[in-house]
Amino acid sequence: MRSFVRIGGVPHHVEVTGRGPVCVLSAGLGLAWFDWDAVVELLSPRRTVVNFDRPGLGLSGHARVAPSLAGEAARIASLLDALGLSGRPATVVGHSLAGFHCEAFARLYPARTSGLVLVDSSVEERPRVRTPRGARLGFARACGAVLSGVGVPRAVGPWVRRMAVPGAPVDVVRQVYGTSRVLQASLVEYATYGDAAAELAVLRRKLPLPEGIPVTVLAASAGASGSGSGKWLARQRGLAEELDAEFRVAEDSGHVVMRDRPAEVAEAVLGDGG
Repeated sequence: MRSFVRIGGVPHHVEVTGRGPVCVLSAGLGLAWFDWDAVVELLSPRRTVVNFDRPGLGLSGHARVAPSLAGEAARIASLLDALGLSGRPATVVGHSLAGFHCEAFARLYPARTSGLVLVDSSVEERPRVRTPRGARLGFARACGAVLSGVGVPRAVGPWVRRMAVPGAPVDVVRQVYGTSRVLQASLVEYATYGDAAAELAVLRRKLPLPEGIPVTVLAASAGASGSGSGKWLARQRGLAEELDAEFRVAEDSGHVVMRDRPAEVAEAVLGDGG
């Protein structure tokens, strides 16, 4: 079921599919709901799957404020509230940057979390932010305005997306990535990436993960950069050790694991109990 839910004045595109325990899917920087399609198909017979776009991404409305880690965790909670799912603990599944968001949700809303799956999640062992946040945001927004003003998103946005992550329907890619909205939101998320990493480091010191919930780190064999996979897998293994999580490797997979190896993502979510 596709719908739009208004949170903080922004219409959020969300699809709810299937039945059973609740599972929330959140994609990495610049990606969209359809990147999870194959995973949703595998999960929906046994899970109520909530698949949404953050502000500015996919089909959601323009972002009104710059993202923060606590804000993104609260967004997941508000989304579940708006869908009438507040009384059902959820397994939160975060890919790449959204791994930060989902781990924060688990720490800030432990009673609402039944599991955590990090899909080739971002990892920052020693996060540092040197440039002031305001300067970074100003630069990102100015770049977005200039590039949008000269028509870059419409001219090359869909092509860049197809080259970076092939396989999505051409018409959908054109609809989403031909807009200035997605470009601008992606630049702002990139500009605030270091802030999210630093916020998570503080949160880890203050709040534990919910006791007894299953936590899985699923790493792509090719690594986030597609090269130096040995170092990347070592960092992912280190993340799993820090979180006392099960560690899995999605073989023959690039960074967008849910497109390359959807069955392995679904297996990580379902666990041994199905």
